[in-house]
Amino acid sequence: MSADSTIPTTLELADGRLHLRPWQDGDTTALLGAVRESTGSVGRWLPWCHAGYGLDDARAWVMYCQAGWRSGEHFAFPVFDAVSGELLGSVGLSRRNRLRRSANMGYWVRQSRHGQGVAAAAATLVARFGFERLGLTRIEIVVLPDNQPSRRTAEKIGARFEAIERQRLWVGEQPRDAAVYALIQQDPD
Repeated sequence: MSADSTIPTTLELADGRLHLRPWQDGDTTALLGAVRESTGSVGRWLPWCHAGYGLDDARAWVMYCQAGWRSGEHFAFPVFDAVSGELLGSVGLSRRNRLRRSANMGYWVRQSRHGQGVAAAAATLVARFGFERLGLTRIEIVVLPDNQPSRRTAEKIGARFEAIERQRLWVGEQPRDAAVYALIQQDPD
């Protein structure tokens, strides 16, 4: 399938348990609450998730995601509980390389919902979107080597560990090694 850079902002992904759609202006308060709840867990791996995260940060993230969606370069989804509507986290595709038909996947889940399979279920939906709607042939998941929860999620969705790449990530004002996983359409989910 060919890549489609005109994905509508009305797109919805769902599996009966989770509901995903593009970020909207009204999501900022829920995002702020989820981030503040998660600074002790998610913040360990993702430096943007810190105690000083405020409403302006949430607004800036939503605006960044909306601009990325419009440009066809960054597709980020808030993950909601399909029944309660609670914001559970986020998953997205970034660093889209049209020539190589690849992108990176990132995900996080609010602290109170860890260990419930939310990240794997949401990542599976977004991977399917990437392969079917964007025409991707490869999705990379790049994480700090000691981030065992994200590594387990990558494995649960069928991504294969490929390497520890030296100084692949920039974290806390310093280069860090990263574990790289790759998912291709033929991999099981």
